Amino acid sequence: MGYFVAVAEELHFGRAATRLHMSQPPLSRAIKQLESDVGAPLFVRSPAGVTLTPVGTVLLDEARALLGHADRVRVRVSTAAGAATLTVGILGDGTDPGVARLAAAYRRRHPGIDIRVRDTDLTDPTCGLRAGLVDVALTRAPFDETALTVRTLRADPVGVVLRADDPLARHDRLRPADLSDRRWFQFPRGTDPVWQSYWNGGRPREGPVVRAVQECLQAVLWNGTVGLAPLGHDLPAELAVVPLAGMVPSRVVVAWNDGDTNPLIRSFTEIAATAYRRH
Repeated sequence: MGYFVAVAEELHFGRAATRLHMSQPPLSRAIKQLESDVGAPLFVRSPAGVTLTPVGTVLLDEARALLGHADRVRVRVSTAAGAATLTVGILGDGTDPGVARLAAAYRRRHPGIDIRVRDTDLTDPTCGLRAGLVDVALTRAPFDETALTVRTLRADPVGVVLRADDPLARHDRLRPADLSDRRWFQFPRGTDPVWQSYWNGGRPREGPVVRAVQECLQAVLWNGTVGLAPLGHDLPAELAVVPLAGMVPSRVVVAWNDGDTNPLIRSFTEIAATAYRRH
């Protein structure tokens, strides 16, 4: 059912496969098998993507309800067995002091809960949330928030990362126009377009493809590439970061799937809000 929901929400097999971190052929086969089991087509396919049939629309509501119920049963059974778990996806810099405060507070509140952490790269700002790999994500916005609940914890100003010997590194502040002729690091094709647009300064760019924070930094060091990063993070001496005027701050957020009533997630979001307010 998770495969069907992904295609139904993305309305595109390619995007759904990317979201599920799988290739498209097995996803297509799984949907065809489901249509065979149901006895009716679930999607109208076209070169531009897919749309739901009336049967698919009904099944989508039921599938979401079934997946939500399955999650709630899993938590209740695990809790009763004394083995409740919460899988947390964390994007990028896990050294943020807010993460340490959150972890300590959550352990105090729920000492018997097994916390599993999934550290993710920059190609999936939901940290595997849409694919069902995590229960809750501690990440950065903006990204496509369809079918997700997102709560802002903090907003960080953003700057331009440059080599320390770059002439632009001597400026106190830069404007997007100052970077119009520069190469930027970019994310792989299929990355959330809202996320991609934000970190590319609002328009398509050319430059090396990166997947992780360290790859971003190495792209600047080796290629003279420029890119954006939240201010306040420690960087190697060979790099500099200059504030970028007119850039909307990068929001640290906690996100989870719409309708998920897992009490462990609800407690996580409340504790996270408190932990980040103390920053």
